[in-house]
Amino acid sequence: QEQLVESGGGLVQAGDSLTLSCVASGFTFSAYAMGWFRQAPGREREFVAALSWGGATIQYSESVKGRFTISRDNARRTVYLQMGSLKPEDTAVYFCARAPAGIVPFSTPAYWGQGTQVIVSS
Repeated sequence: QEQLVESGGGLVQAGDSLTLSCVASGFTFSAYAMGWFRQAPGREREFVAALSWGGATIQYSESVKGRFTISRDNARRTVYLQMGSLKPEDTAVYFCARAPAGIVPFSTPAYWGQGTQVIVSS
C-alpha cells in the first residue's frame, strides 16, 4: 500500500527556518519525481517545488524560489523541503506528492500525503 507521511510542520515566526520531511513507502521511490504543494485557508492547492527521480532537475514556484530548497535521499525514501526566511504568507498545509513518472514538471500528482501544517506568525 502506497503511503506518504509528512512531518516537521509547526508554528514559527517570520524569518525563521523549518524543514519538512516526507517518508515514502509502498512503491519504488527512486523511480519517481516527487514534489511539495501547499494549500492556504480559503485558497486552492498550489505547487511549491519538485525534483526528478535522481534529483538532477528541480523546479520551484516563483513565490519560494531562493528561500526554499527541495532535496531527496533515495536510500532513506525521503524527500525534504528546507524552508528559510519564512513569511506569514507561507502559512499553509504542506503536502508531499508523488509524480506519475520520474521527470519534472508534473501537473497532476499520482498520490498525495495527508499534509503537515505550517504557521508563520508575524
